[in-house]
Amino acid sequence: MRVTVDQDKCCGAGNCVLLAPEVFDQREDDAIVVLLDERPAERLHAAVREASDVCPAGAIRLSETS
Repeated sequence: MRVTVDQDKCCGAGNCVLLAPEVFDQREDDAIVVLLDERPAERLHAAVREASDVCPAGAIRLSETS
């Protein structure tokens, strides 16, 4: 799995950080998403998929190809 984020779309809701803190963080000044790991371990895939699904801005993109 490969993860990308669109910081311009991010609204700072923080759902991604709550669901997958090993993969996502937020900037302190404006809460915009920061991608910590673009190729997360397989054990994190379910949480990353959920984070992508619940992102209100659609700022998280997933690719299943390596």
